[in-house]
Amino acid sequence: MRPPASRHRPASDGPRGPRPRAYQADLTPPWKKQRPVPEVPAEPGLVVEEPGTGFCGAVIRCEAGTVTLEDRFGKHRVFPLEPRGFLLEGRPVTLVRPTSSAPVRPTRTASGSVAVPGARARVARAGRIYVEGRHDAELVEKVWGDDLRVEGVVVEYLEGVDDLPSIVAEFAPGPDARLGVLVDHLVPGTKEWRIARSVTSEHALVVGHPYIDVWEAVKPSAVGIEAWPRVPHGQDWKTGVCRALGWPSDNTGAVWQAILKRVGSYRDLEPELLGRVEELIDFVTAPGEA
Repeated sequence: MRPPASRHRPASDGPRGPRPRAYQADLTPPWKKQRPVPEVPAEPGLVVEEPGTGFCGAVIRCEAGTVTLEDRFGKHRVFPLEPRGFLLEGRPVTLVRPTSSAPVRPTRTASGSVAVPGARARVARAGRIYVEGRHDAELVEKVWGDDLRVEGVVVEYLEGVDDLPSIVAEFAPGPDARLGVLVDHLVPGTKEWRIARSVTSEHALVVGHPYIDVWEAVKPSAVGIEAWPRVPHGQDWKTGVCRALGWPSDNTGAVWQAILKRVGSYRDLEPELLGRVEELIDFVTAPGEA
């Protein structure tokens, strides 16, 4: 019988040829390989840019596989957490979920106050803040809404201030029910100024901004214009502004909603309005007010 074939080749008596070259699995030339980038926790408030879209904003939420950014106009965008997916101060980084398993929340409210995550709205105080104009009230709600709910302050809008003395008298402000009023165009010598001076209750505070309309309290840069146009005396201000800027003048309500969307925080408002609203909140919530 023929013996079984050997599993091993017999040693060669002749000279050995060159060994075959061992190749690595990655054939990418070294000069084409991407350098590793740092991993950065997606902590609240971290400002990054998504290079594919150019969207730049602060981290407000980080969940499994995604991060939510908010830009300076208050617009939110959700992006996947991908390697080298963002720019931090112009340099590529890989965002990773923070070590805490809790969702990332903003540390500041739109008004710039320290946020209180999970805080319940306080039972409404007896005191109130009246705001002249629906647009004014909407702006106050957007920027100071979180603060007002925590403090239990209700904001109501006035259609006008011509009857302000009787409105204040009907409210009957007192030590435990203070009243704050925000008025448009409160400039010495104006009708609004004279009406405000006629309110004499020590438990009522009437303040105002110098603008003809609250639109002007929004910084021009926030809405992408160089400055708010000057409107000749006697013309409707909103209509004149829309015509000067090429905006639709037949629906100023829709124009205002577009402006309001561009307001992301107190940074987009003029200090003449910021100071007055903060003054009213402090007055209504002062010690002794229930």
